[in-house]
Amino acid sequence: MKKKKVFVKRMRQHLLLLLILFTFAFVFLTGAIIYININKGKKYSQRVLNQKNFESIAVPFKRGDIFDRNGSILATSNKVYNLVIEPKNILKDEDKRIATTNALSTYFGVTAEEMGGYLADSESLYKVIRKRLPYEDVKKFQDFTNSKEGEDVIGIWFEDQYIRSYPNNELACHLLGFVVSGNEGIGGIEGSYNSYLNGQDGRIYAYLSEDYSLQKKIEPAVDGCSLVTTIDTEIQRIVQKYCDAYMENVGAKNVSVLVMNPSNCEVLALYNCHQYNPNDAYDISACKYQFETSKSFMSDEEFKAYAEKMSDEEKLDALNNLWRNFVISDSFEPGSTFKTFTIAGAIEDGVLSGDEQFVCDGHQQVYDYDISCVNRSGHGTLSVEEALSYSCNDCLMQIAALEGPTIFDKYQQLFGFGQRTNIDIPGEASSADLAYMIYHRDTLNPVELATSSFGQGVTVTMMQLGTAFCSAINGGYYYQPHVVKQVIDSDGNVIESYDKMLVRRTISEETSARMRDMLFAVVEEGSGSKAFIPGYKIGGKTGTAEKLPRGEGRYILSFIGFAPADDPQVVVYCVVDEPYLEDQATSGAGAVLFNGIARELLPYMNIYKTGTYEEPEENDAEYAAAPIFEGDAPENSVAGQESDEDSEDSEDGEDDGSEDDAVDGEDGYYEESYEDYYEESYEDDYYEESYDDSDSGDDSEW
Repeated sequence: MKKKKVFVKRMRQHLLLLLILFTFAFVFLTGAIIYININKGKKYSQRVLNQKNFESIAVPFKRGDIFDRNGSILATSNKVYNLVIEPKNILKDEDKRIATTNALSTYFGVTAEEMGGYLADSESLYKVIRKRLPYEDVKKFQDFTNSKEGEDVIGIWFEDQYIRSYPNNELACHLLGFVVSGNEGIGGIEGSYNSYLNGQDGRIYAYLSEDYSLQKKIEPAVDGCSLVTTIDTEIQRIVQKYCDAYMENVGAKNVSVLVMNPSNCEVLALYNCHQYNPNDAYDISACKYQFETSKSFMSDEEFKAYAEKMSDEEKLDALNNLWRNFVISDSFEPGSTFKTFTIAGAIEDGVLSGDEQFVCDGHQQVYDYDISCVNRSGHGTLSVEEALSYSCNDCLMQIAALEGPTIFDKYQQLFGFGQRTNIDIPGEASSADLAYMIYHRDTLNPVELATSSFGQGVTVTMMQLGTAFCSAINGGYYYQPHVVKQVIDSDGNVIESYDKMLVRRTISEETSARMRDMLFAVVEEGSGSKAFIPGYKIGGKTGTAEKLPRGEGRYILSFIGFAPADDPQVVVYCVVDEPYLEDQATSGAGAVLFNGIARELLPYMNIYKTGTYEEPEENDAEYAAAPIFEGDAPENSVAGQESDEDSEDSEDGEDDGSEDDAVDGEDGYYEESYEDYYEESYEDDYYEESYDDSDSGDDSEW
């Protein structure tokens, strides 16, 4: 009995020791599990899922739509489907494998050889075998699999994908831009609003459990925002119709048109004659025009053979030229349309009362240069209104001389020349580059001041001049031009809205009203007679700018007009670069194009005839344009021009120097070069003196 007690006591000691050891081990293991779960749980969970054939599949978002102002779709994303098979599940049952293979062959043309290759990866649960299938094809297959005949088809499903579509093809292509792989917008609205239009992909997490059931977890995609633009599809069609007709019947190096609402600078239409289809933006055949001249044309077959020999770099250069937006990116000498701003500034600053008389003898001697008027015989004695109506260079040079460099440059700046308009589509040059495109106070020597007064020597973009012109006729309000009205999220809520974005005042309402009257006289009595439309009160200004090198008979013809003249509701700016005519200067091409567009545009916009105005006699004062300089021209006769060599024509037509292509540069030029100028010219008391007594409209716009 004694030995038994000793044995029991020893066993209890051993058991206690083991219990303590096991307790410590259990506590240690529990702590280790908790530690691993907290710090490395996701890693090991992923490893487990991988061992169970885990798949992570992207769920694409839908890129936002782009609408015109009336709700018509300009760009959208259409859903297509990718066909996905699961080899591991298909191979589980031989009868079902055969049924599935036959179905794929019948509905999607998958051959037995193809199918064998796909099934070679027997452990896969995700293999895409067909892409971008239309819904019609998918629907037929799904109807079959839902029937009794297709009940043995297994391991097949469809994932969504979106492709960008432009239902109007070339229409408004330079406004819209296009989209490349990865939902990256290039140019136009697609580029500048890319971050709004894009959403965020979702994901499907799927894995095969131990009982071979497919488990899924879905994170839904977030669709992109849609845009409501200021563009009117029908106005864009009207503009394209008449520009296409002009190019077919006459032809030109380039034709561009800008249509704006002067009350807020919304862009209603923007057209460049060399268009492309955003659905196939890389189609090189659209670049054929770049390799032709007015005397040499290529057939489609000839260009196709030529394009096959082009290098990739040459093709990309040609495509970049095709995609380039002339209205935004290219600068040129505007000619007499610029006289509008010379006179407006002189009246606003009190240099002119409007009752002055000037004598035109056909030329003006400025230092060593004899600068010609459009009428070399001279217009005689003209009032300020007549000087604008007959587009008299001589009178405008005298007016600019009265203004002097400081006042002249002040209104260049107020009207936005040499600056960015900040239009909300890409392609506009930097402030630094644009600043060199006009002569400023410190470089407005007498010759430069004289030629700038009538729009030669100064260079502008269509968007700059169009926006400035709206300000000149709308009461003196300079608004930021824009092409997007609203940004709408995927639930239909308006998250951004743009309307009147007032930048500054340029002139008073009184001066603006006088300019409207003068510009009406240009069409009724002066050089703009080709823009006249019976019954409509139209105002506007012609422009005939001699291109570089001077004296070769090559011109940019333009007309910017508005209606009604006493209550402007639309501005149309037409630019024709080198029309294919023997005598370009007398063609009045810009006014002719405006006339055709306006005849259909004005009734569409519910702008009605308001009178029975008599058709004026045609006045060729503007169209009798002659070389600016009698004899030799200055070496540098255009702002920003480095030398005459830079402006010489190349015979292949690649760069004739007439348009100073806008290029990207660094901002900040004004901060360094014109800081003192702004302080001196735009002090607060200028606005107080100029506008305290003016009718400034709704104060909320300020």
